[in-house]
Amino acid sequence: MDVMPLLLLVAASAAIAAAARRTPVPAPLLLVAAGLAVSALPGVPDYTLDPEVVLPLLLPPLLYTSAADSSYLDLRAQLRPVALLSVGYVLFATVAVGWAAYLIVPGMPLTAALVLGAVVAPPDAVAATAVARRVGLPSRITTILQGESLLNDATAITAYKVALAAAVGEGATWAGGIGEFLLAAVGGVGIGLVLMAPLHWLRTHLREPLLQNTLSLLIPFVAYGVAEQVHASGVLAVVVVALYLGHRAWEVDFATRLQEEAVWKMVAFVLESAVFALIGLQLPVVLKGLGQYEGLVAAWYAVVLFLVVVLTRFVWVFPATFLPRLLSARIRAREENPTWRGALVTGWAGMRGVVSLAIAFSVPLTVHGGGPFPQRTLILFLTFTTVIGTLVTQGLSLPPLIRLLRFPGRDRQAQTLAEANAQAQASRAAESRLGELLTDERNTLPPPLADRLRSVLERRRNAVWERLGQVNPVTGESVDETYRRLSREMIGAEREVFVMLRDHRYIDDEMLRALLRRLDLEEAAAYREAG
Repeated sequence: MDVMPLLLLVAASAAIAAAARRTPVPAPLLLVAAGLAVSALPGVPDYTLDPEVVLPLLLPPLLYTSAADSSYLDLRAQLRPVALLSVGYVLFATVAVGWAAYLIVPGMPLTAALVLGAVVAPPDAVAATAVARRVGLPSRITTILQGESLLNDATAITAYKVALAAAVGEGATWAGGIGEFLLAAVGGVGIGLVLMAPLHWLRTHLREPLLQNTLSLLIPFVAYGVAEQVHASGVLAVVVVALYLGHRAWEVDFATRLQEEAVWKMVAFVLESAVFALIGLQLPVVLKGLGQYEGLVAAWYAVVLFLVVVLTRFVWVFPATFLPRLLSARIRAREENPTWRGALVTGWAGMRGVVSLAIAFSVPLTVHGGGPFPQRTLILFLTFTTVIGTLVTQGLSLPPLIRLLRFPGRDRQAQTLAEANAQAQASRAAESRLGELLTDERNTLPPPLADRLRSVLERRRNAVWERLGQVNPVTGESVDETYRRLSREMIGAEREVFVMLRDHRYIDDEMLRALLRRLDLEEAAAYREAG
């Protein structure tokens, strides 16, 4: 196997994603554009998406890191709108888009059209939230979009399997389809519930850093693989496990949390970058074998299907946003009033991505009996154009749309006050606990060391309040920012001395690594405070 094309893909996509941070263009869009441009160059290796790689090897870690960073409590509070989008909308889009394709493409069987509908139904798990976070959407809308992207792949994959069974001649029925959907949903959630507690126990009881990080990397693949082995939804199993582990992450050793965060940030960055570059690189593949659909005919189908996909989302989102509130007094009393601006942004944030392409590439070449799968190449092409169209059109226009709608920003002062009050309560509890510990003769400390512990608490308590204070007229820094900067400068001076002592053989490399690790942890704490 030639590894050079893979290395080039990872290196180039990472470089482009890093460069995108210096531009107003979201990284997913720049990566897709780069992939499209590179695909037209002669001599470019074949980067055909393999669903046997994308679904079991790329999807689980991307879902896991996104779900682990989500808020279980926020998602639970928005469960109804999330379910309406991740289940209701995906099924509605499958039928609506499939029916539209059946009407506009001569000779396309309804079953094949429904396969296409299921393929393009789920919005991407990364693109929408990446754009939403960058432009500062209200937290409720971000939570809904993120929750939808975590769960909709499970609905789409199940709908695809049911439609595909009918298309290839396996005699699928409505009852069988509903049964398969329930098996996938209930089974996936059940597998996640069974696995989450043992996996959390392992995370909290392993003491070897290498084993801890290895377990962390294996968790999404274990959850996905076990669920798929029993024909349940691996997507739901991964999401359930990740939400639980993320919610209970505070029980894990602090060093493990620091290491896991660094590892998963790197993994997510590399995978997300490569995935969006891969989307653009599929252009030569999807253009092969179009035959009678080449030229204006194929372009017409692509434009119509893109418009149907976009309009279908609005047709679902606005009623799903406002009707439950109109019909239920309980919802009106319990939930805040949704706005047309939020519904508009939610409707426009429907970018498709790599999961749709991966599912499309998994469409078999033949049906039962040996005949070719009807319009398979056209399904690939229309999926590709829909993904590119939504990423480019909606992805580029979503940030200015959000700015035009002028969503109210978060009250930074109120957030800082809430943080300060939380820190004050925690500091009082810590002081009380310290007083209890120091009364035990086993914990006797010299007065300077006991005072140092108290000063650390005092410093932590005052740090948040200092952010609201005056700034240095020379540097523009608050007292807290100056303190953190000076702390890092002091740590840097210590680090230079340790290295000098190692170079002069006063200490060996093993001791240097131990000393530097302590400084690294202190600097990491200072960096986290900087927020």
